[in-house]
Amino acid sequence: MEISENARVWIYQSNRELSDAEVKTAEEKLNQFVNQWDAHGKKLTAKGEIRYNTFMILLVDETLVPVSGCSLDKATHFIQQLEQEFNINLLDRFNIAYREGNKIITCDRLEFEKLIEEGKVTRDTIVFNNLVLTKQDLDKNWQIPLNDSWHAGIFNKV
Repeated sequence: MEISENARVWIYQSNRELSDAEVKTAEEKLNQFVNQWDAHGKKLTAKGEIRYNTFMILLVDETLVPVSGCSLDKATHFIQQLEQEFNINLLDRFNIAYREGNKIITCDRLEFEKLIEEGKVTRDTIVFNNLVLTKQDLDKNWQIPLNDSWHAGIFNKV
């Protein structure tokens, strides 16, 4: 399904890479969820995807039906179910992902700070900006140099 460039985006980053079998199962569950996801009884135009076996992404085109507090609660409960089923953490916003060549590394805030201090992560390291708001931002501003991301304001040693 094609979805608008202006669709809202929520990115849930796992604290570990999922196996291909886990991704297949999670994708099936994600598709089931978005196909029945609604706001006050009206079906949302939504899409779910998993990227790099690490990121679960929900997209909603709000031009016909806007997301409501109740529909966001449903999404949060769904994500919490995935966390339990796969023994992962998807809701920790200080779980940070960055690229090391073609590999995606995830770590917590303290480990990331240490990597910066050691010079293993630099201002040019590509990080994942999971705070993007739209599909257009996801496509253009999700993977950006550390120096251009919100991370630079938190980790001012860069």
